[in-house]
Amino acid sequence: MMHAAIERPTLLVDNSNTRTKFMLAEPGRGFRAPLVLPTSGLSAGAVRRLLEEQGWRYESAVICSVVPQAAAEIAGAVGGEVHLLGADTPMPLQLDYPGVETLGADRIANAVAAAAFAPLPCVVADFGTAVTFDVLVAGKDVPRFIGGVIAPGLGSMGQYLARNTALLPALEPERAERAIGRSTAEALHAGSYFGYCGLVRGILGALAAELGEPPCVIATGGDAALLSQWLPEIDSVRPLLTFEGLARIAQSL
Repeated sequence: MMHAAIERPTLLVDNSNTRTKFMLAEPGRGFRAPLVLPTSGLSAGAVRRLLEEQGWRYESAVICSVVPQAAAEIAGAVGGEVHLLGADTPMPLQLDYPGVETLGADRIANAVAAAAFAPLPCVVADFGTAVTFDVLVAGKDVPRFIGGVIAPGLGSMGQYLARNTALLPALEPERAERAIGRSTAEALHAGSYFGYCGLVRGILGALAAELGEPPCVIATGGDAALLSQWLPEIDSVRPLLTFEGLARIAQSL
């Protein structure tokens, strides 16, 4: 796994809707194993305790957040020189995107990471609570982020059915053996598997048509490893892509 070289110890924070992950990047050592807290109910005290238990020492922190209230708790807890990633953060990427202030920080971090190694055009698919497809193309001096697609995540689709129907259970997604389900569980698995594969393929096909060529597809997020088994269209899986982007951004600050 390729990581950006870090010149000083830096705390990297990925604050998503479901989980908040902390990573320590150190010169000559790369990344430490990530620490995780649930985002729901996150507090400054919980963050402080977690970091103190690990004894991590760092000079600065870069926070990528899609949950503003949680971001404020984290920023108040980590101490030191804190940078909250946004569209105005210096980075080796051009954000060619109207309304750039509405762009999620996780999408920016992922794009920065992919721009460093992926052939262009490239699509970064981040499979989480929602799935985002972000498009990178060549630019004059640096790669350009030009927009993308947001759709429900794989888990969100199943949870919606279980929450809004009386008789359909919540099931873990898995590969379906056939499209014609012979039980309620088989029918649900068929819907999840064939339906979600169709959603992803349809979006990637539409993006390729607009780009004029098939893009390189990089996957990250909690469901990336599972979906890469279902979808040969995915060229590679980078579980730490967001942290790779944050590390590269840290080098630009």
